[in-house]
Amino acid sequence: MTQENAAPHDGGTLDEIVSAVSRGAPEYRTCPHPAYAALREQAPVCLLKPAHGIDTYLITRYDDARDALSDPRFSKDMRGALDTYHAVYGSFFDALDDNVLNSDPPRHTRLRRTLRGAFTPRRVEEMRAGITAIAERLLRECRARNEVDLMSSFAFPLPIAVLCELMGIAEEERPEILEHFSVVTRARFDPRLKAELLAAEEWLRERLGQLVAQTRAQPSDSFLGDLIRAEDALDDTELVSSMWVIFFAGHKTTAFQIGNTVLHLLLRPDQLDKLRRDPALVPRAVEEIVRFEGSVETSTFRYAAEDVRLRGTLIPKGSLVQIALSSANRDPEKFDAPDVLDVTREGIQGTHLGFGHGTHYCLGAPLARLELEVALSCLLREFPEMRLADPRTSREAWLKGPVAAFRGLQQLPLVLDPSAGSTGDAGAAAGAPEPPAATVLSPAALRPAPSPAPAAPRT
Repeated sequence: MTQENAAPHDGGTLDEIVSAVSRGAPEYRTCPHPAYAALREQAPVCLLKPAHGIDTYLITRYDDARDALSDPRFSKDMRGALDTYHAVYGSFFDALDDNVLNSDPPRHTRLRRTLRGAFTPRRVEEMRAGITAIAERLLRECRARNEVDLMSSFAFPLPIAVLCELMGIAEEERPEILEHFSVVTRARFDPRLKAELLAAEEWLRERLGQLVAQTRAQPSDSFLGDLIRAEDALDDTELVSSMWVIFFAGHKTTAFQIGNTVLHLLLRPDQLDKLRRDPALVPRAVEEIVRFEGSVETSTFRYAAEDVRLRGTLIPKGSLVQIALSSANRDPEKFDAPDVLDVTREGIQGTHLGFGHGTHYCLGAPLARLELEVALSCLLREFPEMRLADPRTSREAWLKGPVAAFRGLQQLPLVLDPSAGSTGDAGAAAGAPEPPAATVLSPAALRPAPSPAPAAPRT
Protein backbone atom coordinates (compact mmCIF):
# COMPACT_ATOMS: atom_id res chain seq x y z
CA MET A 1 0.00 0.00 0.00
CA THR A 2 1.41 3.36 -0.97
CA GLN A 3 2.49 5.72 1.77
CA GLU A 4 2.06 9.20 0.31
CA ASN A 5 3.63 12.36 1.67
CA ALA A 6 5.54 10.48 4.36
CA ALA A 7 8.89 11.70 3.03
CA PRO A 8 11.41 13.07 5.55
CA HIS A 9 11.28 16.81 6.03
CA ASP A 10 14.96 17.49 6.72
CA GLY A 11 15.55 19.63 3.64
CA GLY A 12 14.10 22.93 4.91
CA THR A 13 14.53 24.96 8.06
CA LEU A 14 11.61 25.70 10.33
CA ASP A 15 11.71 29.37 9.30
CA GLU A 16 11.42 28.37 5.64
CA ILE A 17 8.46 26.12 6.36
CA VAL A 18 6.68 28.79 8.41
CA SER A 19 7.30 31.33 5.63
CA ALA A 20 5.84 28.99 3.01
CA VAL A 21 2.73 28.35 5.09
CA SER A 22 2.32 32.06 5.98
CA ARG A 23 2.36 33.23 2.36
CA GLY A 24 0.56 30.24 0.87
CA ALA A 25 3.49 29.24 -1.34
CA PRO A 26 2.30 27.36 -4.45
CA GLU A 27 4.45 24.34 -3.58
CA TYR A 28 2.98 24.18 -0.10
CA ARG A 29 -0.57 24.55 -1.42
CA THR A 30 0.07 21.71 -3.89
CA CYS A 31 1.08 19.36 -1.09
CA PRO A 32 0.86 20.70 2.48
CA HIS A 33 1.35 17.45 4.38
CA PRO A 34 5.18 17.44 4.76
CA ALA A 35 5.02 20.99 6.10
CA TYR A 36 2.33 20.00 8.59
CA ALA A 37 4.39 16.99 9.69
CA ALA A 38 7.34 19.29 10.39
CA LEU A 39 5.17 21.77 12.31
CA ARG A 40 3.61 19.01 14.43
CA GLU A 41 7.09 17.98 15.52
CA GLN A 42 8.87 21.34 15.79
CA ALA A 43 6.22 24.04 16.30
CA PRO A 44 2.79 22.55 17.05
CA VAL A 45 1.46 26.03 17.94
CA CYS A 46 3.01 28.17 15.26
CA LEU A 47 2.93 31.95 14.73
CA LEU A 48 2.23 32.79 11.08
CA LYS A 49 2.58 36.18 9.40
CA PRO A 50 -0.07 36.11 6.64
CA ALA A 51 -0.57 38.74 3.97
CA HIS A 52 -3.52 40.33 5.80
CA GLY A 53 -1.05 41.42 8.50
CA ILE A 54 -2.83 39.92 11.53
CA ASP A 55 -0.78 37.56 13.68
CA THR A 56 -2.31 34.11 13.29
CA TYR A 57 -1.52 31.06 15.39
CA LEU A 58 -1.79 27.68 13.64
CA ILE A 59 -2.54 24.57 15.71
CA THR A 60 -1.43 21.32 14.06
CA ARG A 61 -1.56 18.38 16.52
CA TYR A 62 -4.72 16.29 16.87
CA ASP A 63 -5.25 16.56 20.63
CA ASP A 64 -4.66 20.31 20.62
CA ALA A 65 -6.89 20.78 17.57
CA ARG A 66 -9.76 18.80 19.07
CA ASP A 67 -9.56 20.76 22.32
CA ALA A 68 -9.27 24.12 20.55
CA LEU A 69 -12.36 23.46 18.44
CA SER A 70 -14.48 23.49 21.61
CA ASP A 71 -12.46 25.90 23.77
CA PRO A 72 -14.66 28.93 24.64
CA ARG A 73 -11.54 31.08 24.96
CA PHE A 74 -11.26 30.90 21.17
CA SER A 75 -14.27 32.93 20.08
CA LYS A 76 -16.12 32.61 16.78
CA ASP A 77 -18.10 35.83 17.23
CA MET A 78 -16.14 38.16 14.97
CA ARG A 79 -18.29 41.08 16.12
CA GLY A 80 -15.96 41.04 19.12
CA ALA A 81 -12.98 41.65 16.84
CA LEU A 82 -14.32 43.84 14.04
CA ASP A 83 -10.99 45.48 13.27
CA THR A 84 -9.51 42.03 12.73
CA TYR A 85 -12.52 40.96 10.68
CA HIS A 86 -12.22 43.99 8.41
CA ALA A 87 -8.47 43.47 7.98
CA VAL A 88 -9.11 39.94 6.70
CA TYR A 89 -12.40 40.28 4.82
CA GLY A 90 -12.80 43.98 4.10
CA SER A 91 -15.40 46.39 5.46
CA PHE A 92 -18.49 45.26 3.63
CA PHE A 93 -21.73 43.39 4.28
CA ASP A 94 -20.93 42.07 7.70
CA ALA A 95 -24.59 41.04 7.93
CA LEU A 96 -24.06 38.07 5.60
CA ASP A 97 -21.28 36.74 7.81
CA ASP A 98 -23.26 37.38 11.01
CA ASN A 99 -24.54 33.80 11.08
CA VAL A 100 -24.41 30.56 13.06
CA LEU A 101 -20.86 29.88 11.88
CA ASN A 102 -19.57 33.17 13.31
CA SER A 103 -21.33 33.27 16.67
CA ASP A 104 -20.93 32.00 20.22
CA PRO A 105 -23.48 30.73 22.76
CA PRO A 106 -26.13 31.66 23.66
CA ARG A 107 -26.91 33.15 20.23
CA HIS A 108 -25.20 30.25 18.47
CA THR A 109 -27.23 27.78 20.53
CA ARG A 110 -30.52 29.38 19.47
CA LEU A 111 -29.60 29.57 15.78
CA ARG A 112 -28.24 26.02 15.67
CA ARG A 113 -31.29 24.59 17.45
CA THR A 114 -33.53 26.07 14.78
CA LEU A 115 -31.36 25.05 11.82
CA ARG A 116 -30.48 21.50 12.82
CA GLY A 117 -33.99 20.16 12.15
CA ALA A 118 -33.21 20.03 8.43
CA PHE A 119 -30.12 17.91 8.92
CA THR A 120 -31.22 15.10 11.22
CA PRO A 121 -30.06 11.68 9.97
CA ARG A 122 -33.66 10.57 9.45
CA ARG A 123 -34.64 13.59 7.37
CA VAL A 124 -31.43 13.45 5.39
CA GLU A 125 -31.92 9.74 4.62
CA GLU A 126 -35.32 10.62 3.16
CA MET A 127 -33.44 12.69 0.57
CA ARG A 128 -31.42 9.70 -0.73
CA ALA A 129 -33.71 8.92 -3.65
CA GLY A 130 -33.84 12.55 -4.77
CA ILE A 131 -30.07 13.01 -4.52
CA THR A 132 -29.53 9.77 -6.44
CA ALA A 133 -31.85 11.00 -9.20
CA ILE A 134 -29.88 14.27 -9.48
CA ALA A 135 -26.56 12.40 -9.61
CA GLU A 136 -27.81 9.98 -12.27
CA ARG A 137 -29.14 12.84 -14.42
CA LEU A 138 -25.80 14.66 -14.27
CA LEU A 139 -23.91 11.48 -15.15
CA ARG A 140 -26.18 10.82 -18.13
CA GLU A 141 -25.20 14.24 -19.44
CA CYS A 142 -21.54 13.38 -18.80
CA ARG A 143 -21.85 10.09 -20.69
CA ALA A 144 -22.69 11.94 -23.88
CA ARG A 145 -19.27 13.63 -23.77
CA ASN A 146 -17.24 10.78 -22.23
CA GLU A 147 -14.20 12.98 -21.52
CA VAL A 148 -15.28 15.56 -18.91
CA ASP A 149 -14.05 17.83 -16.17
CA LEU A 150 -15.69 16.12 -13.22
CA MET A 151 -15.55 19.29 -11.10
CA SER A 152 -17.62 21.49 -13.42
CA SER A 153 -19.78 18.68 -14.84
CA PHE A 154 -20.65 16.81 -11.66
CA ALA A 155 -18.91 17.73 -8.40
CA PHE A 156 -20.17 21.32 -8.23
CA PRO A 157 -23.61 20.96 -9.85
CA LEU A 158 -24.62 18.10 -7.53
CA PRO A 159 -24.50 19.90 -4.14
CA ILE A 160 -25.87 23.12 -5.64
CA ALA A 161 -28.87 21.22 -7.01
CA VAL A 162 -29.38 19.47 -3.66
CA LEU A 163 -29.24 22.76 -1.73
CA CYS A 164 -31.62 24.45 -4.16
CA GLU A 165 -34.06 21.56 -3.76
CA LEU A 166 -33.72 21.90 -0.01
CA MET A 167 -34.48 25.63 -0.17
CA GLY A 168 -37.27 25.36 -2.73
CA ILE A 169 -35.44 27.37 -5.41
CA ALA A 170 -36.82 26.87 -8.90
CA GLU A 171 -34.55 25.11 -11.39
CA GLU A 172 -34.52 28.02 -13.83
CA GLU A 173 -33.12 30.34 -11.13
CA ARG A 174 -30.23 28.08 -10.11
CA PRO A 175 -27.63 28.98 -12.76
CA GLU A 176 -27.67 32.66 -11.80
CA ILE A 177 -27.35 31.84 -8.09
CA LEU A 178 -24.45 29.51 -8.81
CA GLU A 179 -22.79 32.20 -10.92
CA HIS A 180 -22.88 34.74 -8.09
CA PHE A 181 -21.65 32.26 -5.49
CA SER A 182 -18.80 31.41 -7.85
CA VAL A 183 -17.82 35.09 -7.95
CA VAL A 184 -17.81 35.21 -4.15
CA THR A 185 -15.69 32.06 -3.97
CA ARG A 186 -13.17 33.46 -6.43
CA ALA A 187 -13.02 37.01 -5.06
CA ARG A 188 -13.34 36.69 -1.28
CA PHE A 189 -9.60 36.93 -0.59
CA ASP A 190 -8.49 38.92 -3.64
CA PRO A 191 -8.54 42.70 -3.08
CA ARG A 192 -8.26 43.24 -6.84
CA LEU A 193 -11.80 41.85 -7.21
CA LYS A 194 -13.45 43.94 -4.50
CA ALA A 195 -15.96 45.57 -6.89
CA GLU A 196 -17.06 42.21 -8.28
CA LEU A 197 -17.34 40.79 -4.77
CA LEU A 198 -19.46 43.69 -3.52
CA ALA A 199 -21.82 43.37 -6.48
CA ALA A 200 -22.17 39.59 -6.10
CA GLU A 201 -22.81 39.72 -2.36
CA GLU A 202 -25.33 42.54 -2.74
CA TRP A 203 -27.17 40.55 -5.42
CA LEU A 204 -27.21 37.43 -3.25
CA ARG A 205 -28.41 39.27 -0.18
CA GLU A 206 -31.25 40.84 -2.17
CA ARG A 207 -32.20 37.59 -3.92
CA LEU A 208 -32.19 35.54 -0.73
CA GLY A 209 -34.27 38.25 0.94
CA GLN A 210 -36.79 38.01 -1.90
CA LEU A 211 -36.94 34.24 -1.44
CA VAL A 212 -37.66 34.67 2.26
CA ALA A 213 -40.47 37.13 1.49
CA GLN A 214 -41.94 34.83 -1.16
CA THR A 215 -41.90 31.83 1.17
CA ARG A 216 -43.56 33.84 3.93
CA ALA A 217 -46.31 34.86 1.53
CA GLN A 218 -46.66 31.39 -0.02
CA PRO A 219 -45.64 28.78 2.58
CA SER A 220 -43.90 25.68 1.28
CA ASP A 221 -42.63 22.40 2.71
CA SER A 222 -39.03 23.37 1.93
CA PHE A 223 -36.31 23.75 4.53
CA LEU A 224 -36.81 27.52 4.38
CA GLY A 225 -40.53 27.04 4.98
CA ASP A 226 -39.72 24.94 8.04
CA LEU A 227 -37.41 27.67 9.37
CA ILE A 228 -40.13 30.28 8.97
CA ARG A 229 -42.63 28.08 10.83
CA ALA A 230 -40.18 27.09 13.58
CA GLU A 231 -41.25 27.72 17.17
CA ASP A 232 -38.04 29.64 17.85
CA ALA A 233 -38.39 31.54 14.58
CA LEU A 234 -35.57 33.50 13.01
CA ASP A 235 -36.05 37.07 11.82
CA ASP A 236 -35.53 37.93 8.15
CA THR A 237 -31.92 39.01 8.60
CA GLU A 238 -31.10 35.75 10.38
CA LEU A 239 -32.89 33.75 7.70
CA VAL A 240 -30.88 35.41 4.93
CA SER A 241 -27.56 34.95 6.71
CA SER A 242 -28.44 31.32 7.51
CA MET A 243 -29.24 30.54 3.89
CA TRP A 244 -26.06 32.32 2.87
CA VAL A 245 -23.81 30.22 5.11
CA ILE A 246 -25.53 26.96 4.14
CA PHE A 247 -24.98 27.70 0.45
CA PHE A 248 -21.50 29.15 0.83
CA ALA A 249 -20.19 26.35 3.05
CA GLY A 250 -22.36 23.50 1.81
CA HIS A 251 -21.61 23.52 -1.89
CA LYS A 252 -17.83 24.08 -1.99
CA THR A 253 -16.92 21.66 0.75
CA THR A 254 -18.92 18.80 -0.76
CA ALA A 255 -17.82 19.56 -4.32
CA PHE A 256 -14.14 19.66 -3.45
CA GLN A 257 -14.52 16.46 -1.38
CA ILE A 258 -16.02 14.63 -4.34
CA GLY A 259 -13.00 15.62 -6.43
CA ASN A 260 -10.51 14.67 -3.70
CA THR A 261 -12.21 11.30 -3.30
CA VAL A 262 -12.21 10.39 -6.98
CA LEU A 263 -8.63 11.55 -7.56
CA HIS A 264 -7.13 9.62 -4.67
CA LEU A 265 -9.01 6.44 -5.56
CA LEU A 266 -7.90 6.64 -9.19
CA LEU A 267 -4.32 7.02 -7.98
CA ARG A 268 -4.72 3.84 -5.90
CA PRO A 269 -6.25 1.09 -8.07
CA ASP A 270 -6.05 -1.42 -5.20
CA GLN A 271 -8.33 0.73 -3.05
CA LEU A 272 -10.67 1.45 -5.93
CA ASP A 273 -10.91 -2.27 -6.69
CA LYS A 274 -11.96 -2.99 -3.10
CA LEU A 275 -14.91 -0.62 -3.51
CA ARG A 276 -15.86 -2.10 -6.87
CA ARG A 277 -15.90 -5.58 -5.34
CA ASP A 278 -17.67 -4.53 -2.14
CA PRO A 279 -19.88 -1.41 -2.50
CA ALA A 280 -20.86 -1.77 1.16
CA LEU A 281 -17.44 -0.27 1.96
CA VAL A 282 -18.42 3.09 0.42
CA PRO A 283 -19.57 4.77 3.68
CA ARG A 284 -16.36 3.70 5.40
CA ALA A 285 -14.32 4.89 2.42
CA VAL A 286 -16.00 8.31 2.59
CA GLU A 287 -14.98 8.74 6.23
CA GLU A 288 -11.42 7.62 5.50
CA ILE A 289 -10.95 9.98 2.56
CA VAL A 290 -12.40 12.90 4.53
CA ARG A 291 -9.70 12.12 7.11
CA PHE A 292 -6.96 11.55 4.53
CA GLU A 293 -7.64 14.54 2.25
CA GLY A 294 -10.52 16.58 3.58
CA SER A 295 -11.86 19.53 1.61
CA VAL A 296 -11.67 21.83 4.67
CA GLU A 297 -7.94 22.19 5.27
CA THR A 298 -8.14 24.63 8.17
CA SER A 299 -10.96 25.73 10.41
CA THR A 300 -12.61 29.08 9.92
CA PHE A 301 -11.06 31.89 11.94
CA ARG A 302 -11.33 32.11 15.67
CA TYR A 303 -9.75 34.77 17.83
CA ALA A 304 -8.38 34.60 21.35
CA ALA A 305 -10.86 36.28 23.67
CA GLU A 306 -8.16 36.24 26.36
CA ASP A 307 -4.50 35.31 26.65
CA VAL A 308 -4.15 31.55 26.13
CA ARG A 309 -1.02 29.49 26.71
CA LEU A 310 -0.85 26.29 24.67
CA ARG A 311 2.18 23.95 24.64
CA GLY A 312 4.32 26.72 26.09
CA THR A 313 3.29 29.26 23.44
CA LEU A 314 1.40 32.38 24.49
CA ILE A 315 -1.48 33.24 22.14
CA PRO A 316 -2.17 36.89 23.02
CA LYS A 317 -5.69 38.19 23.39
CA GLY A 318 -7.07 39.36 20.03
CA SER A 319 -4.86 37.09 17.90
CA LEU A 320 -6.39 35.01 15.14
CA VAL A 321 -6.35 31.24 15.59
CA GLN A 322 -6.61 28.62 12.87
CA ILE A 323 -6.77 24.88 13.37
CA ALA A 324 -5.11 22.72 10.73
CA LEU A 325 -7.68 19.96 10.34
CA SER A 326 -5.67 18.32 7.55
CA SER A 327 -2.67 18.14 9.86
CA ALA A 328 -4.63 16.85 12.85
CA ASN A 329 -6.16 14.12 10.71
CA ARG A 330 -2.69 12.84 9.80
CA ASP A 331 -1.23 12.97 13.29
CA PRO A 332 0.58 9.66 13.92
CA GLU A 333 -0.07 10.08 17.65
CA LYS A 334 -3.77 9.51 16.84
CA PHE A 335 -3.94 7.40 13.67
CA ASP A 336 -1.89 4.37 12.68
CA ALA A 337 -0.10 4.85 9.34
CA PRO A 338 -1.91 8.19 8.82
CA ASP A 339 -0.33 8.83 5.41
CA VAL A 340 -1.84 5.63 4.04
CA LEU A 341 -5.31 5.68 2.48
CA ASP A 342 -7.15 2.53 3.59
CA VAL A 343 -10.83 2.28 2.64
CA THR A 344 -11.24 -0.61 5.11
CA ARG A 345 -9.96 1.43 8.09
CA GLU A 346 -12.32 1.10 11.06
CA GLY A 347 -13.33 3.51 13.79
CA ILE A 348 -12.93 6.70 11.76
CA GLN A 349 -16.39 8.27 11.95
CA GLY A 350 -16.59 10.36 15.09
CA THR A 351 -12.80 10.38 15.41
CA HIS A 352 -11.45 12.42 12.49
CA LEU A 353 -11.93 16.19 12.54
CA GLY A 354 -12.98 16.61 8.90
CA PHE A 355 -16.39 17.89 10.02
CA GLY A 356 -15.03 19.72 13.05
CA HIS A 357 -15.78 19.00 16.68
CA GLY A 358 -17.73 20.40 19.60
CA THR A 359 -20.15 23.31 19.51
CA HIS A 360 -19.44 24.12 15.86
CA TYR A 361 -19.47 20.56 14.55
CA CYS A 362 -20.73 20.77 10.98
CA LEU A 363 -24.53 21.01 10.91
CA GLY A 364 -24.61 19.63 7.39
CA ALA A 365 -22.39 16.60 8.06
CA PRO A 366 -25.21 14.04 7.60
CA LEU A 367 -26.17 15.61 4.27
CA ALA A 368 -22.54 15.85 3.13
CA ARG A 369 -21.95 12.20 3.98
CA LEU A 370 -25.02 11.16 2.00
CA GLU A 371 -24.05 13.25 -1.03
CA LEU A 372 -20.55 11.79 -0.99
CA GLU A 373 -21.83 8.23 -0.69
CA VAL A 374 -24.32 8.73 -3.51
CA ALA A 375 -21.80 10.47 -5.74
CA LEU A 376 -19.17 7.75 -5.32
CA SER A 377 -21.65 4.88 -5.62
CA CYS A 378 -23.19 6.28 -8.81
CA LEU A 379 -19.78 6.94 -10.38
CA LEU A 380 -18.56 3.43 -9.62
CA ARG A 381 -21.76 1.90 -10.96
CA GLU A 382 -22.00 4.00 -14.12
CA PHE A 383 -18.29 4.30 -14.97
CA PRO A 384 -16.36 1.46 -13.30
CA GLU A 385 -13.39 1.88 -15.66
CA MET A 386 -13.06 5.69 -15.45
CA ARG A 387 -9.53 7.01 -15.78
CA LEU A 388 -7.65 10.26 -15.36
CA ALA A 389 -7.49 12.11 -18.65
CA ASP A 390 -4.40 14.09 -17.60
CA PRO A 391 -1.65 12.57 -15.40
CA ARG A 392 -0.64 16.07 -14.31
CA THR A 393 -3.90 16.54 -12.37
CA SER A 394 -2.43 15.31 -9.09
CA ARG A 395 0.38 17.85 -9.32
CA GLU A 396 -1.04 20.98 -10.94
CA ALA A 397 -4.79 21.25 -10.34
CA TRP A 398 -4.86 21.90 -6.58
CA LEU A 399 -6.29 25.23 -5.44
CA LYS A 400 -3.66 27.87 -4.94
CA GLY A 401 -3.85 31.11 -3.00
CA PRO A 402 -2.67 32.73 0.21
CA VAL A 403 -5.43 31.28 2.43
CA ALA A 404 -5.46 27.54 3.12
CA ALA A 405 -9.18 27.36 3.80
CA PHE A 406 -10.13 24.71 1.25
CA ARG A 407 -8.25 21.71 -0.10
CA GLY A 408 -9.54 20.80 -3.53
CA LEU A 409 -9.06 20.63 -7.26
CA GLN A 410 -9.75 23.34 -9.80
CA GLN A 411 -10.25 20.71 -12.51
CA LEU A 412 -10.43 16.92 -12.63
CA PRO A 413 -10.39 15.77 -16.30
CA LEU A 414 -11.63 12.18 -16.63
CA VAL A 415 -12.22 9.67 -19.39
CA LEU A 416 -15.37 7.98 -18.17
CA ASP A 417 -15.38 5.01 -20.55
CA PRO A 418 -11.93 4.30 -22.00
CA SER A 419 -13.37 1.63 -24.31
CA ALA A 420 -15.23 4.36 -26.16
CA GLY A 421 -11.92 5.90 -27.22
CA SER A 422 -10.10 8.89 -25.81
CA THR A 423 -6.92 10.91 -26.10
CA GLY A 424 -4.04 11.39 -23.69
CA ASP A 425 -2.39 9.11 -21.15
CA ALA A 426 -5.37 8.58 -18.88
CA GLY A 427 -4.93 4.84 -18.66
CA ALA A 428 -1.29 5.09 -17.67
CA ALA A 429 -2.04 7.70 -15.03
CA ALA A 430 -4.83 5.76 -13.38
CA GLY A 431 -3.12 2.41 -13.66
CA ALA A 432 0.09 3.46 -11.95
CA PRO A 433 0.84 1.40 -8.82
CA GLU A 434 1.32 4.52 -6.69
CA PRO A 435 0.78 8.30 -6.84
CA PRO A 436 3.33 10.21 -8.92
CA ALA A 437 6.49 10.96 -6.96
CA ALA A 438 6.11 14.65 -7.73
CA THR A 439 3.22 14.85 -5.26
CA VAL A 440 5.63 14.09 -2.40
CA LEU A 441 7.30 17.41 -1.57
CA SER A 442 9.81 18.12 1.16
CA PRO A 443 9.99 21.51 2.88
CA ALA A 444 13.12 22.21 0.84
CA ALA A 445 10.77 22.69 -2.10
CA LEU A 446 8.82 25.27 -0.11
CA ARG A 447 11.51 27.94 -0.19
CA PRO A 448 10.52 31.26 -1.77
CA ALA A 449 10.71 31.22 -5.55
CA PRO A 450 10.89 34.24 -7.86
CA SER A 451 7.38 33.72 -9.16
CA PRO A 452 4.27 35.96 -9.29
CA ALA A 453 1.93 35.98 -6.33
CA PRO A 454 -0.59 33.10 -6.54
CA ALA A 455 -4.09 33.86 -7.69
CA ALA A 456 -6.98 33.54 -5.28
CA PRO A 457 -8.76 30.17 -5.18
CA ARG A 458 -11.40 29.73 -7.85
CA THR A 459 -14.01 27.13 -8.56
